[in-house]
Amino acid sequence: MSGEVERLLINFKTLEEFKKFKEYGIQELSMLEDLQHNMIENNSESPFYGVYYGNSLVARMSLYQVDKKYDYYFDPKQDYLELWKLEVLENYRHKGFGKKLVDFAKSFNLPIKTNARINSQGFWEKQGFQPATYEMERDFGENPFIWMPQGVDEKENQ
Repeated sequence: MSGEVERLLINFKTLEEFKKFKEYGIQELSMLEDLQHNMIENNSESPFYGVYYGNSLVARMSLYQVDKKYDYYFDPKQDYLELWKLEVLENYRHKGFGKKLVDFAKSFNLPIKTNARINSQGFWEKQGFQPATYEMERDFGENPFIWMPQGVDEKENQ
């Protein structure tokens, strides 16, 4: 019944769909500005992935690969994925769309870091994530949750 995860095109239609999401912000506005100045082509690499239900975008996330030189979370030190802006529209929650996006991110078999929004910790724990051991300097005001494929551990605090 539900669609598959797909990379979202950077175009006006996608950006129009993004306005339905609460987490709409600077990232999307800068893409809109670039589009208006014709700096982006329709097929340029988008950090956004989403799931359509019929013709409507009902769930999305932003996924970035972070270079291992910036890895302060995992042992051994390595490239990892940062997952942001995971959001499912209210009428489509509890139907597996969020899980589908997370499973897609896990399919790259790299460790994943995300910041759990208020009241979302239970969702992340169900997906096999755990709270990162809080480090004041590193996590300043964030609530990081991490997922590690086999053979990867959380970095020990210094």
